[in-house]
Amino acid sequence: MKAAQYDGQGRIGVVDVEPTEPKAGEVEIAVAYTGICGTDLHILHGEMDHRVAPPQSIGHEMAGTIARIGEGVSGLAVGQPVTVMPLRWCGTCPACRAGNQHVCQKLVFVGIDSVGSMRERWTVPASIVVPLPDGLSLATGALVEPVAVACHDVARSRLVQGETAVVIGGGPIGQLIASVAQATGARVILIEPNQARRQIAANRGIETIDPATEDAVAFVEQTTGGTGADVVFEVAGAASTALGCVDYAKVRGRVVVVAIHSKPVPLNLFAMFWRELEIIGARVYERVDYERAIDLLSSGAIPAEEIITSIVPLERARDAFAELERGAGMKVLVDSRSER
Repeated sequence: MKAAQYDGQGRIGVVDVEPTEPKAGEVEIAVAYTGICGTDLHILHGEMDHRVAPPQSIGHEMAGTIARIGEGVSGLAVGQPVTVMPLRWCGTCPACRAGNQHVCQKLVFVGIDSVGSMRERWTVPASIVVPLPDGLSLATGALVEPVAVACHDVARSRLVQGETAVVIGGGPIGQLIASVAQATGARVILIEPNQARRQIAANRGIETIDPATEDAVAFVEQTTGGTGADVVFEVAGAASTALGCVDYAKVRGRVVVVAIHSKPVPLNLFAMFWRELEIIGARVYERVDYERAIDLLSSGAIPAEEIITSIVPLERARDAFAELERGAGMKVLVDSRSER
């Protein structure tokens, strides 16, 4: 079978590999689609070589159908459409014992710390397999993982109907957070300099601001009657947006740090003190976030057709990475189907 793998030093190669027969407690998935995310680009650039062991297939945003089932697996059937929640936790560390298994202190992120889905067949523990409804297309199913990220971010924020949310950054995760917040019943304002990305949000009734030409802080203050936003999501991941995100928040507002800042950045601690703000971290997801993501995608609340900007065959996986590196796409899927 074919597999795309990270070979180190910025290289993605496509090779022939043997499928792995599922052992007890495992299933083999015939992968249909794998989405590429920012983490995958970090891997390509060598920034995660301390966790990835090249040559290794990567990828964790996926959907497919079950091809084979190992001994002792129940509740799953051959041919069933599925995705995965790519987290494996130890169950014994303090975080796990406190019920926070998704941020286990020994967490294994499948597709980063172990073999990922950018291949025709993928064998994984049955415990991380999540069934998909029959009516959901497999291409849309490949969005469940990033939508679950957005669901977790919104859940962590405690956003409720009638509140105002500001989303800083209109990339894939920013768009998804905006959609989930909108589905929650909040008023949503997206701050994004790229016109095409602003248009995606505007098409579904989300207010947008170009920070290059407008005073975004003044706009939020004016449109909230001088109150400010109940929740601010920092998704852009720049030092400047991390510093300025508190400027949009109301007194006792909540600021959710979604973007990964791999190096320390300045924070406006005085504003946090003066307004009694909360700063909230949000990382990965829980099973309830997956269930919410599937419901939102099934209902059409997430604009999957606008988020997925292209689909590239497995043999051209490197082109898919190049497309995202150029900033030419929103969400690019790699098509691993043997018949297409």
